[in-house]
Amino acid sequence: DLGSNSLALGTGARRFHVSAAFSAKAKVAMSRFEPSSTINYEKMHENINIVRRRLSRPLTLSEKIVYGHLDDPAGQEIDRGRTYLRLRPDRVAMQDATAQMAMLQFISSGLPRVAVPSTIHCDHLIEAQIGGPEDLQRAKEVNEEVYNFLATAAAKYGVGFWKPGSGIIHQIILENYAYPGVMLIGTDSHTPNGGGLGSICIGVGGADAVDVMAGIPWELKCPNVIGVKLTGSLSGWTSPKDVILKVAGILTVKGGTGAIVEYHGPGIWCRMATICNMGAEIGATTSIFPYNHRMKTYMEKTGRGEISAVADHFKDDLVPDNGCEYDQVIEINLSELKPHINGPFTPDLCHPVSEIGATAKKNGWPLEVKVGLIGSCTNSSYEDMGRAASLAKQALDKGLKCKAQFTVTPGSEQIRATIERDGYSKILSDVGGIVLANACGPCIGQWDRKDVKKGEKNTIVTSYNRNFTARNDANPATHAFVTSPEIVTAMAIAGTLDFNPETDYLTAANGEKFKLEAPTGDELPSRDFDPGQDTYQYPPAEGSSVMVNVSPTSNRLQLLEPFDTWQGKDLEGMRILIKVKGKCTTDHISAAGPWLKFRGHLDNISNNMLIGAVNIDNDAVNKVKNLLTGKFGGVPDVARHYKANGVNWVVVGDENYGEGSSREHAALEPRHLGGRAIIVKSFARIHETNLKKQGLLPLTFDDAKDYDKIRPDDKISITGLPSLVPGKPLTAVIEHSDGSQESITLNHTFNETQLEWFRAGSALNRMKELQ
Repeated sequence: DLGSNSLALGTGARRFHVSAAFSAKAKVAMSRFEPSSTINYEKMHENINIVRRRLSRPLTLSEKIVYGHLDDPAGQEIDRGRTYLRLRPDRVAMQDATAQMAMLQFISSGLPRVAVPSTIHCDHLIEAQIGGPEDLQRAKEVNEEVYNFLATAAAKYGVGFWKPGSGIIHQIILENYAYPGVMLIGTDSHTPNGGGLGSICIGVGGADAVDVMAGIPWELKCPNVIGVKLTGSLSGWTSPKDVILKVAGILTVKGGTGAIVEYHGPGIWCRMATICNMGAEIGATTSIFPYNHRMKTYMEKTGRGEISAVADHFKDDLVPDNGCEYDQVIEINLSELKPHINGPFTPDLCHPVSEIGATAKKNGWPLEVKVGLIGSCTNSSYEDMGRAASLAKQALDKGLKCKAQFTVTPGSEQIRATIERDGYSKILSDVGGIVLANACGPCIGQWDRKDVKKGEKNTIVTSYNRNFTARNDANPATHAFVTSPEIVTAMAIAGTLDFNPETDYLTAANGEKFKLEAPTGDELPSRDFDPGQDTYQYPPAEGSSVMVNVSPTSNRLQLLEPFDTWQGKDLEGMRILIKVKGKCTTDHISAAGPWLKFRGHLDNISNNMLIGAVNIDNDAVNKVKNLLTGKFGGVPDVARHYKANGVNWVVVGDENYGEGSSREHAALEPRHLGGRAIIVKSFARIHETNLKKQGLLPLTFDDAKDYDKIRPDDKISITGLPSLVPGKPLTAVIEHSDGSQESITLNHTFNETQLEWFRAGSALNRMKELQ
């Protein structure tokens, strides 16, 4: 039976001997920076065929790449949504805010050198204030100690180092390291950006990165696969950003949890990285597009034609099988899709641009747009900048400038240099724009904003990916909306949220009315990209003699002390540090902005623990009752007081607790300050894993209504720990202040390996035990 035989062997089997001969002849490097690390499509192909024979069914693209990286494809239990996979990712990438803790953990592991190609990217510590060159220079001075630590640690342990000014981690990965079929993990939640080049790129906490850098198989709950079928084609004012804004509206901030979103269908030929990047906002493990001619052209344009030539030979492994099944399917007709804008305060509140004005008036959201901000890792491609510039030029030709303030963040030094050479930067500056440093900037709260006072209600529109309360400018009254760079530019020119460029007119300097024509822009520069300044530091072949200094008196860096091990007993009489009301993202648990400077110093950054979370007891932030003294205090202060007095504590939370950034500080801080368990209705994926890695108990209510039974002055005991095994629930005994008691059931998702982390006190402690 030819059909079943080809299913078992895979459609590429007949060509395999040709491909093998081809690639054996041409060992192709994973990147130009790592000539000795080569791409191994054969191994992936072999693994896919082993798994396909075992499962006897067509595979999705996500499954091909994930299962193609299994540590044990023949023996691994595979059940979507249930089993844990042991995987061998190809590489690791870390941004500077999370790399500090990741490298501190790697140092304390005692290993001499990383086992897989790894890179550090300096993009998070540059504050937007005046403009690109000035802000970059100030960042180099202010962060000298941290940059020096990261540069020397990178050199010592064999890690590539991208200096400040090089660009945003995800754009650098797209330009240099992502390629069809690669599996990359990154210590940033927007790592899925690389799915735009057919890669499986997954955001993780630093401890997961340490596992991979240490050569240990990395664990991931076998993901479900959500299929998004794209038909039709984009035109006019509609952009790829509108695809993910629409998907976020459909799936909400937790609808993608535990799943990979796989785009397929005849409409996939659009700017794919933007769509994959913002998949983080629906909680997805990652997102991916199948290998196609657009990817091939981009690879060739960025100097990686050799890789795409090999990918062509393995194309069948880089697209989904015909007849593969998805756990859920969403269909979007791009020809009917209209421009969208999402917000405020959450990235899944979705509105057509044509309706946002009326909705804003009804809800009392400020209509005046104070600032329009384009760029970020979501939207800083050459085409994004070109389309924004095409609108700016129309305004300039009519004698207009932006009514709102306007900022432009290039994604990388290569993008900055190329848009400067090709005249886009000048147009964007002439219309009123300030070109910021090649860095994250306001998107992550690195913005020294001066035009409004804290607490002043105002509106900003951005082409970013996240718009949680106070995220961009530390002002909880700022209404932030996310949309495409084209719509941001149009609204910045008009100065108002209720401007719909498809129907509304502007008034030229001479008084005539005119409409903006739909934006246009080249996908790639007609000439080659201009690489700009060289900002990469190669690791030396032998780094053991490199000194890595951490001063004991530093307030920015601190070597890690091992966490205490579990005592082998139930946890009894624990206090509720805070019962959190409503949305609690990692921004609420460990704020960024001015706190980023302490990301390498666990004790200092712990002073921001949960200061943004709302206390259900009094609807206040950073004000909880100390049940030992009876007085109110800040959350970190009360936690420190409990710890000093030998009192264990827990946090109680709501749905999708820990959504947002991958920052593991949101798990390290509660552990450091004496926390033992986090008990919530549901978790976001990365945060739940981060808590497990640090020896905490992430637990969920078996019945979500049990959240209401817990009072802030209760004591809680968690029983059943000595006999804890995978799949077996725990019991919490709640002791109320009136002496009454009640018991509730708590669930967990620990597997046997993760229980070893808990018993040892942390994953790092367990790694040392095994050495």
